[in-house]
This record gives sequence, C-alpha cells and structure tokens, in this order.
Amino acid sequence: MSEPQGSDSTTRRLPVMEKPPEDEFDRSASADAHDPARTAGEEDGAQGRFWSMRRVPAGIVALLLLLGAGVFLYDVTAVRAHRPALHWRRSLARQLAERPLDDTWVLVGAGIAAALGLWLIVLAVTPGLRDVLPMRRTHHDVRAGLHRDAAAMALRDRAMEVSGVQSARVRTGRRTVDVHAVSHFRELDDVRADLDATLADGIRGLGLSRPPALSVHVRRPGRKG
Repeated sequence: MSEPQGSDSTTRRLPVMEKPPEDEFDRSASADAHDPARTAGEEDGAQGRFWSMRRVPAGIVALLLLLGAGVFLYDVTAVRAHRPALHWRRSLARQLAERPLDDTWVLVGAGIAAALGLWLIVLAVTPGLRDVLPMRRTHHDVRAGLHRDAAAMALRDRAMEVSGVQSARVRTGRRTVDVHAVSHFRELDDVRADLDATLADGIRGLGLSRPPALSVHVRRPGRKG
C-alpha cells in the first residue's frame, strides 16, 4: 500500500555533497608535494591507525611457551618421582656451566634471543596494518578504513578523466600520493594543473583522517623503437 505524498513534518531532506570550488588550489602548482586543503571539520574526526591483531606472532609465541612449559613440567615431575632428568637438559646445563661467556655459540644464542625479544617488543608497540588508511569518524560508534590499493585505484580513475592524460600510475602511501602521468597532447603545465586540482579533490573525497600530500609528475610518452 502506497503512502500519501502530502507534506509530512517528520520528513527530512537527504544530505547533499557539494563539490568545492576549483579555485581553492593553485593551478600553476609544480610537481613538488603539497598538502591538499583541509576543511575545519576534517580535523575533528582525526583518527589513528588501526591496530593489528598479530594472530600469527601471538600464536607462535603461545605455542612455543606451551611446548616449553609442558616439557619442563614433565622433566620436573620426573625428577620429583626420583627418575633421571632428561638428557638434553643435563647436557644443556653442563654446556652452560663449562662454556665461557665469550664463546661463539653463547654469543650467537644470545644474539638470536635478543633479536627475537626486540621483534616482539616492536610488534607490541606498533599498530601494524600499514595498508589500511584510517578514515574520518563522523559517528562515535563507527570507525572505517580504506585500503591503499583501493585509494590508488580511485585516484587513478580520477586522473584518467583529465584531458590529455594517456596513462597514469598512482602509488598511495600513508603520507604521500605519488602520481606519474603520461600526456600525449596539451601543454604539460596545463595537464599538471588539472591533475593537481582533480586529484586534490579526489583525496578530499576519500574521507581520510589525515589526507596525504600530493606529488604529481607529468611527462611525454617515450619514443618507440
């Protein structure tokens, strides 16, 4: 059953996305990196990077600790039951007691243990997920991220819409978007200016928490043969 089309006090207009004017950008910008203009509301929703679950390292560490604890528990239980300790533990204890601290194998083992410990510390204090770019949080209970490859593909499509661009290659990083375009007609400065404006608008449209700087390079196609 269809509802009447009359006016309703509870009806709200849908939000409209307005395209900012192109004169916000200097169309004579060079290929040097520049930071796209940000609106005042973009700073309010700034978010940090996503933290990785670290399932593989955590699983490996948990498995090794479980195996080591099980072996030592079995050995202690055997000794308490008046049975000889495991051969490898007696051999290890003897080697540690006889070998000097400057022995090559002792130094190698200490270096491996230190490297593993440093690796675990780095994993514990760094967020990870470098390929996911955090987006602005417009709702306090919703958080979103955009993959770098998806952002690069969207910006490449925008670059291909610029007149004179024959091909474009986009690499999206956490701080910089590098664009290398090939133009087969029009002046390179004009193509670069259009790319600056179009891609800066595209970066804003991605809704990233920290919009990366933009670096645009335009060249002519190479000679065949």
